[in-house]
Amino acid sequence: MIHGDLFQTARETQTDRPFALQNSKLLKVTVRDQTVMARTGSMVAYQGRIGFENAGSGGIGKMFKSAATGEGVPLMRCTGQGELFLADQASEIQVLYLENDMISVNGASVLAFSEGIQWDIHRIAAKSALMTGGLYNVSLRGTGFVAVTSKGQPVALDVASAPTFADAQAVVLWTAGVTMDVKVDTGGIKSMIRGGSGETFQLAFGGQGLVVVQPSENVPQGAGSQSGS
Repeated sequence: MIHGDLFQTARETQTDRPFALQNSKLLKVTVRDQTVMARTGSMVAYQGRIGFENAGSGGIGKMFKSAATGEGVPLMRCTGQGELFLADQASEIQVLYLENDMISVNGASVLAFSEGIQWDIHRIAAKSALMTGGLYNVSLRGTGFVAVTSKGQPVALDVASAPTFADAQAVVLWTAGVTMDVKVDTGGIKSMIRGGSGETFQLAFGGQGLVVVQPSENVPQGAGSQSGS
């Protein structure tokens, strides 16, 4: 006899949604004879008949872009029929549905997306980007589900409501209509003499839309990463 509520509280989520949260750190994807793209190595379990194929960096063109920029998403194609469970080092997962829309995402934060979503590596048109060696992100556009991860619970900031700035390594994504540039803040002479504040380069956001920021700067690549260092 086994006692305890584990088998009740952790029971599989029943839903008709193709992408649904089993919990805040585990994504359930219902695969029904369509292709789902997922981060390589993110599968933790599945039920049914699901096959996995290494999609690499998404083709020769994207492979070269990934090598040149340090940005990119190692992907696998998931096909068949069944329930697929995905996670990435117990990071928090957010599920979005794009309807003929676009988001710009830190490559390290992309977990999975449905077959109606097209992706590419793109250079961010920032006036001061040359000072940081160039800035690159992953664009996801089209109609379908997208799952992204964050280190902790993120905040979504409305950039139209006030001047908005963020640490480059804390930015998860921003929506279409948001503009971005690089702000250089040395902290003044006193700060420079003492070794700097550690916040010299910041991302400055404007336009119309939302920018999502995580409560962590521990992101190895993505928005604001240097392209050649």
